[in-house]
Amino acid sequence: MQPFDLIVRGEVIDPSQKLRGRREIGIRDGLIAAVEESLEGAPCRERLDAGDAYVTPGFVDIHAHIYAGVTSWGVRPDPPCLRSGVTTVVDAGSAGWTMLQGFRWYVHEPSRVRALCFLHISGLGLVNAWVDECKDLSHVDAQTVGEHVAENRDFVTGVKVRQGRQQVWDNGVEPLRLAIQAAEIASSFRLPPSSFPVMCHIAAGIPLASVLELMRPGDIVTHCYQGKGEDGENVTDSRGRLLPEVVDARQKGVVMDVGHGGGSFRWEIAEAALEQGFLPDVVSTDLHAYNMHGPLFDMATTLTKFLALGLPLEKVVESATCAPARAIGRPELGTLRIGSPADLAVFSIRSEPVRLWDTHLTSRSWDRRLHVEATVCGGRVHRPEELELETEEEITRRCRLRSESPRTGLAPWRAE
Repeated sequence: MQPFDLIVRGEVIDPSQKLRGRREIGIRDGLIAAVEESLEGAPCRERLDAGDAYVTPGFVDIHAHIYAGVTSWGVRPDPPCLRSGVTTVVDAGSAGWTMLQGFRWYVHEPSRVRALCFLHISGLGLVNAWVDECKDLSHVDAQTVGEHVAENRDFVTGVKVRQGRQQVWDNGVEPLRLAIQAAEIASSFRLPPSSFPVMCHIAAGIPLASVLELMRPGDIVTHCYQGKGEDGENVTDSRGRLLPEVVDARQKGVVMDVGHGGGSFRWEIAEAALEQGFLPDVVSTDLHAYNMHGPLFDMATTLTKFLALGLPLEKVVESATCAPARAIGRPELGTLRIGSPADLAVFSIRSEPVRLWDTHLTSRSWDRRLHVEATVCGGRVHRPEELELETEEEITRRCRLRSESPRTGLAPWRAE
């Protein structure tokens, strides 16, 4: 019998196969080669016994900003992702079409984590936090964007657009219309034709109904619990009731993504939605330079928040594995099926007090924390203590970030 390169043993949870139980996972040549109750006696080069810890497919984060050195938002993907169980990370529109080849050369190809991207509908991309990229639609060329998505489908997963007043000014939902047009152009190059999704950032100043009306089955609303603006701009109204158009959008197949970020997650919105059975389809971080050291921190912290909100562990794992993989059209990811990439997250639920923040400077306390023990990416084991994060001071120097909260002076998670 050909030896395994690695055998991982632990409490396996794989929602893609409705699998839960003690298993041993055999890995060979970077792929899942066996999932059995026991592989005792099987030859292998390395073993990882997770004990009572959970072993799941590697987390798939479909909203982050990892174009470091080119955009003010960007962080280097490997340390923050691999420290928190993320084996596939999708940059959400940092690159416009003019910068896409650079993303391939400098992010996609050299990263240890699988680094993919949505291509921004604006040629400006998200170069910095102060550019309103769809204020001037002369920067938007649906044909060119669609062609670039199709030509780079090995690492481009769809089209990104931001639909807040701050980003589009007087252009309303026209940027979204153009993003959908670009996605349909890209899809037409596939044989047989199949759809590329549009990821739409929702924000204050644009009625949510006008956005949802245009979105197609499989398109992605990100920041679904964002809590900005007035009635009609969040998924719930001022009394906490789900908007009918939000319910209709989900029924037609629009994907609801958390996209926590630095300004797009509010406890009250999430709690009201969850009480009415409106669970997120996908939990993503919107990791970037402005939130990596608070209030977001990382994927593990984000998943801890949803455990604290009462979501079952299996649902939390699903929303970070097979569900996001389906949303970006990569069903071979987020699963432990035989032949799939050998990407695993190994974590425990530790009993320890933790303070969890939303992006409106409100905290919740909980008595447990999801703690990543190891991440296996392409069959290689990475341990958090071996991956050094860029410090807040280094990021501030590089990106000229504010070191203090604009609302309260010293950010409260640092004050503690």
